[in-house]
Amino acid sequence: MSVKSNVIAPAGITLGALGVLGFSFSLPATRLAVAGLDPWFVAFGRAFGAGLLAIGYLVAVRAPRPTRVQLRRLVVVALGIVVGFPLMTSLALQIETSAHGAVVIAGLPMATAIWAVLRAGEHPRPAFWLASGFGFVAVLTFVFTSGGVGGGFGVADVFLLVAVVLCGLGYAEGGVVARELGGAHTVCWALVVSLPVTVPVTVIVAATSGVDRADGTAWFGFGYVTVISMFLGFFAWYAGLAAGGVAKVSQVQLAQPILTLAWSSLFLHEQIGWITVVTAIVVLTCVVWTQRARVHHVGNG
Repeated sequence: MSVKSNVIAPAGITLGALGVLGFSFSLPATRLAVAGLDPWFVAFGRAFGAGLLAIGYLVAVRAPRPTRVQLRRLVVVALGIVVGFPLMTSLALQIETSAHGAVVIAGLPMATAIWAVLRAGEHPRPAFWLASGFGFVAVLTFVFTSGGVGGGFGVADVFLLVAVVLCGLGYAEGGVVARELGGAHTVCWALVVSLPVTVPVTVIVAATSGVDRADGTAWFGFGYVTVISMFLGFFAWYAGLAAGGVAKVSQVQLAQPILTLAWSSLFLHEQIGWITVVTAIVVLTCVVWTQRARVHHVGNG
């Protein structure tokens, strides 16, 4: 049976915003990490480390094991957020800046909404797509006009586009599973089911890439993407997607590229101009607009 919702879910938006705040430093942190560490170690090592934290959490709360159906969905989640996105962004940010990466990542809310239709049984109305598209264009316009992009389309952009597609899939699938398991359990089980892959890759790369030569800045970036980007951030993010709907809450991430550049300004002392403030207002307006648009839920896809 079709269920209609035209109500903003404050809890979902709040949790989603907390997740986005944590994710917003992911690209700069990854850039710091790959400056001194092998990108394959950064990608799989962060998942390995977060997987150990996940085991501790699941044991502490005595979490029930997921069903076979949930396990299949968790494999899809892991493909998107545990392996796909970290690996593709690590490879991209070895040769590109985090500001450039923010441009392509701006397509993530739209990708997530599309996957929400295909995998989460959500069917936003035209007003939603209009608001989401307008916000997407606003973010792209901002990053281009603020100098966030340099050069032409290259291999890094291919990596980033693949990252967007896979991450959107992981978000949408995880949002569905989180309705049953909860946000924290969803990301933790996804990390655990990935360990048979992340452990051997991490050990092999660590043994052959000379990780002992990395400086403190690289390890700080690695620590951030392990604890926040790969673990705690998803506690809030998946809980928000489950509470407020994948398509709607995912649009909060329209603000992430702007936040990413704001972090760059704070740490690199770059000036924030009036266009940043104007764009922020436009994006927030679009987020509110998407939350007021009607969405049909017709099942879990």
